[in-house]
Amino acid sequence: MQTTLQTSVTFNGVGLHLGEPVQMVVNPAPARHGIVFERLDVAQGTGRIAALWDHVVQTPLNTRIVNSHDVTVSTIEHIMAALAGCGIHNAHVTLNGPEVPIMDGSSAGFVQELVKAGNAIIDAPLYVIEVLKTVEVQRGDATARIEPARALQIDFAIDFDDGAIGQQRKNLPMANGAFVRELCDSRTFCRQADVDAMQANGLALGGVPGVNAVVVDGDHVVSPGGLRHADEAVRHKMLDALGDLYTAGAPILGQYTGIRAGHALTNELLRVLFAQADAWRWVRADAMTAAQLPGVGVRLADLSAVA
Repeated sequence: MQTTLQTSVTFNGVGLHLGEPVQMVVNPAPARHGIVFERLDVAQGTGRIAALWDHVVQTPLNTRIVNSHDVTVSTIEHIMAALAGCGIHNAHVTLNGPEVPIMDGSSAGFVQELVKAGNAIIDAPLYVIEVLKTVEVQRGDATARIEPARALQIDFAIDFDDGAIGQQRKNLPMANGAFVRELCDSRTFCRQADVDAMQANGLALGGVPGVNAVVVDGDHVVSPGGLRHADEAVRHKMLDALGDLYTAGAPILGQYTGIRAGHALTNELLRVLFAQADAWRWVRADAMTAAQLPGVGVRLADLSAVA
């Protein structure tokens, strides 16, 4: 069965790049609605954008969607990961600005409120996307690959010169609330030099080290309080990947592997996958399949592990 929220949930914060206050409300939605964003600060009738792969504008630092009116919503990946990881298939997300609030740089704040609100079952069959053959894309030394599997699993590897990050790899099935327990509190990360450069160019104005991002400078973690996990960086990359994969429009049955991959490469992977009719198919989820989807089995008790 498909799901939505039992009640609306409101989030207040600032956008990471512009630093402007924004209020976002995640509302229940009917069957087959999917995840749709709507800007309330633009002309009436122009603000709706479906959170789908073919509406994504490829950018290196976040996931941005655009509609035919050139209205955009940026940094949707963390709320998309939260919706996927909490097993929410239908939601209408309204906001009064161009960016999703950055919160603490992770999905934890979103997850906590979504789980508290609870899921409502919709009397409609759930269809999922089954990967039928391996598809891979590369850009330089970065790779994104998806291959057949019975349930979604994410394998990610990163390699940074900064000693505070270095080489990290993690492989995790997304079933049984794993996202909530293992990934959702891992924050976005960046170098101090990158923060300085972005702010000098009028970006990252909502970024506050230690509040909504992990900032590193060589071997040192600049952010007060340090890391939430020794491998927080690769965990956050997995969080991003889950959110970006959810722009497929439905849960995916497949093994995703990212090696130095980012938002743009994951979107390119989806574009290549859906361009090949023999690489995927829609499948009606039976009870066994549904039990392995992200978000199934999430309990309030799982939040005790979240920062």
